[in-house]
Amino acid sequence: MAVQRSELPASAVAELAPAYDASAIQVLEGLEPVRLRPGMYIGSTGPTGLHHLVWEVVDNAVDEAMQGYCHRIDVTLLADGGCRVVDDGRGIPVEPHPQYPDRSAAEIVLTMLHAGGKFGGGGYKVSGGLHGVGVSVVNALSRRLVLEVDRDGKRHRMEFADGGSPVGGLEVVGPAPGGRTGTTVSFWPDPTIFVEGIEFRAQTVGERLQTMAFLNRGLEIRFEDERAGHTQRTTYRYAGGISDYVRHLNAAKEALFRQVGSYAVSEADQEVEVAFQWNTGYYETIYSFANGIATTEGGMHEEGFRKALTNVVNRYARERGLLKEKDENLEGKDIREGLTAILSVRLTTPQFEGQTKGKLGNVSIRSLVERATNDRLAEWLNEHPTEARQVVQKAVAAARARMAAQQARELTRRKTALGGAGLPGKLVDCSSRDPRDSELFIVEGNSAGGSAKDARDPRTQAILPIRGKILNVERARVDKMLKNAEIQALVAAIGGGVGEEFDVAKVRYHKVIILADADVDGSHIRTLLLTLFFRQMRPLVEAGFVYVAQPPLYSTTVGKEKLYLKDDVERARYSAEHPKAEFNRLKGLGEMDFDELKVTTMDPSLRSLLQISVEQAAIADDVCSILMGEDVELRRQFIQQNARDVRFLDI
Repeated sequence: MAVQRSELPASAVAELAPAYDASAIQVLEGLEPVRLRPGMYIGSTGPTGLHHLVWEVVDNAVDEAMQGYCHRIDVTLLADGGCRVVDDGRGIPVEPHPQYPDRSAAEIVLTMLHAGGKFGGGGYKVSGGLHGVGVSVVNALSRRLVLEVDRDGKRHRMEFADGGSPVGGLEVVGPAPGGRTGTTVSFWPDPTIFVEGIEFRAQTVGERLQTMAFLNRGLEIRFEDERAGHTQRTTYRYAGGISDYVRHLNAAKEALFRQVGSYAVSEADQEVEVAFQWNTGYYETIYSFANGIATTEGGMHEEGFRKALTNVVNRYARERGLLKEKDENLEGKDIREGLTAILSVRLTTPQFEGQTKGKLGNVSIRSLVERATNDRLAEWLNEHPTEARQVVQKAVAAARARMAAQQARELTRRKTALGGAGLPGKLVDCSSRDPRDSELFIVEGNSAGGSAKDARDPRTQAILPIRGKILNVERARVDKMLKNAEIQALVAAIGGGVGEEFDVAKVRYHKVIILADADVDGSHIRTLLLTLFFRQMRPLVEAGFVYVAQPPLYSTTVGKEKLYLKDDVERARYSAEHPKAEFNRLKGLGEMDFDELKVTTMDPSLRSLLQISVEQAAIADDVCSILMGEDVELRRQFIQQNARDVRFLDI
């Protein structure tokens, strides 16, 4: 019998413990902390972290633009896997640094953490960078980086390799072309850090660059991808700034009126800019930014906007007799239904909460946004009475629907109280009551549900069959949605509720897995379910609890063993090595027997799952609106533009 450590005498435990003396204290110097713990600086070493390297370099160029020194940024994905960012700003200082006279300021910025011009030394009045770790982190996580600075009529160049080590010093290599000024950073990510791959995704980069162009009126950002065998170029430049951003977000929706409202107010050290437009949809789309950084968790500026918006619209409705005396004030959620708004603030000393800068904490900006909205939005409503009346009428309709939905929820709760556990009858639940161990498979059709029931691990895996395609929640209010039997079953099984009342702590499964056929109908069902989760159970997605099963598309027989191949790429690779192999196309889950479904799709040690995440909410919102909205032509264009990224589709 093994002896438990706690059963050993204290002297024996001390002998087993590793030595803890002065030699155990490590001192990490230079860029070593970044390479040792890259996730602390870029979030992860997967695709998100890889692209974060691009954002860090681009954000530095955008900071120059916010000072008025940079007017154009060129971003190029190089054919050899690198990325080059060029700006026409002032250029990183190249003279020796006062504290380190043997090194240039440019070298200090690239090789030392917490070194930069954004700590209040006068170089930047407004910037997104706070900690001085951006470009040095890029250098640390690159196998090679080349810095070129055009300044004082000269081009300076310095190269780094193997995680940030200088290859020689900063050298003048010639005159600055055309007398230009600016900074060029070319870098190649280190494959030993980014083990999941070092290939940038053009669509991801392009979407981020477009957002930055929207937020910086008149800034020209050129994007090139040299990897496709021929250079693909896109230019982003928006004279209307965030007003154009609102038009872009509402392009897939039916606008309530054509007018895009906007206002801007500035003080000595901070400013606010807002653009807004309502659409006929049922979801609010409010995105806020501080110094060009997306504040995905909101903050003081959003609080000020939401509070003032509610007060202004209610006051206007009362003064114009659009609300009767007996009526209660409209709630904020009623007024914001169908609202698309961009809120951008700039301030000298932003106080972000958390390493990710997801929430803005400056109390002063809340006051400015609230005052600006109280004054300027009221002016806009008075100057646009037709549009203002439409806003109020939509809010009143939303309030009525909200009350109807509340009655539906109360009816559901009463049924639950009378009926015991309240779980849907077709749910085949697991025996585990620990959500961390529990999985819910949402299965298309009863036949596949039967196979999944036989293939599952009854202790940890639950099965919920759904009948056909659920209601498209993109085009339905909550009250209508709650009357749908399939959605009722999903809400009851998952257990966290729905809409604003959703509580991720009450979710019964930490893996909710969509299991649908690899054909057009299956893809549609997946999209409908993902739209439901994004719109009505978004914390479930943000927590990383939503997955899509990826059963293999092909099988072949090798001797007496059956081999499964994930997709066309694996099939082509296997065919090249085994030209005489014959393949069977696996399509319908209902056509698989239980042991085949278990081996290919449900056994945790063998299956392949795709985790769904919401990295950029604005883009996810846009995609949902395009794919599930009313505009057929826009949906067709989207599919054509993104067809080469589609996998696992059988038409």
